[in-house]
Amino acid sequence: MAEDIQHNQKSNFNGLTKSAKSGASKKLTIKNFKDRPKLTDSYTEDTWMKLRDAVSAIQNSTSIRYNLEELYQAVENLCSYKVSPVLYKQLRQVCEDHVQAQIHQFREYPSSSLDSLSFLKRMNRCWQDHCSQTIMIRSIFLFLDRTYILQNSLLPSIWDTGLELFRTHIVSDGAVQSRTVEGILEQIERERNGETVDRSLLRSLLGMLSDLQVYKDSFEQRFLTETNRLYAAEGQRLMQERDVPEYLHHVARRLEEENDRVISYLDQSTQKPLITTVEKQLLGEHMNAILQKGLWMLLDENRVCELMLLYELLNKVKGGLTALLQAWRDYIKSFGGEIVSSPEKDKEMVQELLDFKDKMDHVTQRCFQRNDTFINAMKEAFESFINKRPNKPAELIAKYVDSKLRAGNKEATEEELERILDKIMIIFRFIHGKDVFEAFYKKDLAKRLLVGKSASVDAEKSMLSKLKHECGAAFTSKLEGMFKDMELSKDIMIQFKQYMQNQSDPSNIELTVNILTMGYWPSYTPMDVHLPTEMVKLQEVFKVFYLGKHSGRKLQWQPTLGHAVLKTEFKEGKKELQVSLFQTLVLLMFNESDECSVEEIRAATGIEDGELKRTLQSLACGKARVLNKMPRGKDVEDADRFHFNSDFRHKLFRIKINQIQMKETVEEQVSTTERVFQDRQYQIDAAVVRIMKMRKTLSHNLLVSELYNQLKFPVKPADLKKRIESLIDRDYMERDKENPNQYHYVA
Repeated sequence: MAEDIQHNQKSNFNGLTKSAKSGASKKLTIKNFKDRPKLTDSYTEDTWMKLRDAVSAIQNSTSIRYNLEELYQAVENLCSYKVSPVLYKQLRQVCEDHVQAQIHQFREYPSSSLDSLSFLKRMNRCWQDHCSQTIMIRSIFLFLDRTYILQNSLLPSIWDTGLELFRTHIVSDGAVQSRTVEGILEQIERERNGETVDRSLLRSLLGMLSDLQVYKDSFEQRFLTETNRLYAAEGQRLMQERDVPEYLHHVARRLEEENDRVISYLDQSTQKPLITTVEKQLLGEHMNAILQKGLWMLLDENRVCELMLLYELLNKVKGGLTALLQAWRDYIKSFGGEIVSSPEKDKEMVQELLDFKDKMDHVTQRCFQRNDTFINAMKEAFESFINKRPNKPAELIAKYVDSKLRAGNKEATEEELERILDKIMIIFRFIHGKDVFEAFYKKDLAKRLLVGKSASVDAEKSMLSKLKHECGAAFTSKLEGMFKDMELSKDIMIQFKQYMQNQSDPSNIELTVNILTMGYWPSYTPMDVHLPTEMVKLQEVFKVFYLGKHSGRKLQWQPTLGHAVLKTEFKEGKKELQVSLFQTLVLLMFNESDECSVEEIRAATGIEDGELKRTLQSLACGKARVLNKMPRGKDVEDADRFHFNSDFRHKLFRIKINQIQMKETVEEQVSTTERVFQDRQYQIDAAVVRIMKMRKTLSHNLLVSELYNQLKFPVKPADLKKRIESLIDRDYMERDKENPNQYHYVA
């Protein structure tokens, strides 16, 4: 504010001097230079008396008896006749005498704290009067200021002289300065406590200290010390009294208030140390407490606004973002670890992981300003906690994909399904055991393709393309082979139908066969069952047809994957039953007999006991009960008997009976996992031989290091050691005779 006042005063002064100068110039053009009065001591004395009276009138706020132009001309006349040094000295003395007389009103002012505001007002009035007086005096003595004083670099200008005198005789007085600064600090503290203060008064007084060049020494250091003390106590108190969201909003409000003070009345140079002090005491000193007490709660409750504010505030503090980054990483590992490590949550694991990833992505985008460091930390944290539980997440992700790609999944449109698959791929990238995912994905894909459960061929191929892009062509080569087999099988069946039309003894059964290349598809345990004669005959016909076109190949039938459509008649009317081959064999028995025992069915069909009981369960204990079981119950026992349910009713014409035998059992899960581990052993062996063949001789540590670089799945040092021992036993490599930790390749 002091700067503004000074600027306005100078503007007024410029107007006055312009007027004075123009008047003087006009006067000189009328009179000849020789007509000027001859300066004598008496003239000089009289002229100075006029000027001194004018200065005294200005300082005492009384009317000036002389015209300003006349006074300006008088100064010009004196300066023209070399009286400038005396004139300057006398002017300074008059001003100094006047300023010295002002100090008494402040020294004698009552010292009560109640009078501090009136003291400040009096000081401000004195300063304002002094500035306006100095400007008026300078306008009269402008010629002196712009000639003699300007030519003498050691002499301060009239304005600077006025500042110097006020600083020396009033503001530099210890008692006056102390009381002024104390009063200003008291007003600022009142404002910080919520009271209304006169900001224009503070702006003027602080501008005065700045203009007098005592702002930093007399005020700023005291102000920053008091600020530090105030906010240190406030931070300690509020961290105990308030929760983190409320505290963060308070800090933001305080910082806004302090910035507003800088704009309103503090010097601009104070802004940086002031804001630094507030940030240090309200944020820096409590950074760890804020994060420990509030970050997890803010993330759990998805408090986007407060998280955004937390990031912005900690970004201002040294080390703030580093601490936030570590706390953020710890939260993700802890929360995600709970999702992955709880077996009872396995069914919801993948969906919870996807939801959690979406939530964390939203936080990084909205709250953490898409900071790459935070995004990378999130990825590292996800990769860390997902792989704390080996293999299971990979298996469950594969099953989750299966649930989305399976026919009957009406949850999503094609566009939504594509988005879901993209999200799944993000989670898939984090898992180390991608071979486990491949094994389970291949097994589920086989079921979808062979039993006709795939929801969309486009979606299947889209997922395959994503896997290929992520893991390379080698990863998806077998999966692509499965699709090729299905396409080739369609062509073969077209040819087979044409072949059957030319047969002299056509069959009543319409046979569809899928030709599967053994290396592409999951391995299935062979199971010999007793097929009806007509089925066996049809199989032989197909065998003759196929081997006639592809000599040298071997066909192996897989009854576990077969399914059929049976036509049957109930009291309600004709129906079609869509069933598995095992269900077909059981139901066909009831063409010959109305009632059968478990033992009779087992002997007639040749179905393995566990599979048989699951099949009977699906026919007699499920929703579509085409068989009745005696006695009633959910489980099938050896003593149970079954008879055909002619009273069966259903609203649909074609009824699909749940194929329980196609559901994955615990044994199948273990078997799939074991096959993955077996494949890993082969891969380790191949990698060891490949490395040793190239290096010939290598130490144990270097060999292990090379293996870690080449293998794409997690492996323990103990497992590597076992495979190395196995290769030594099989004479692929040998130990050095002198150094047991050195290996040699055996050609």
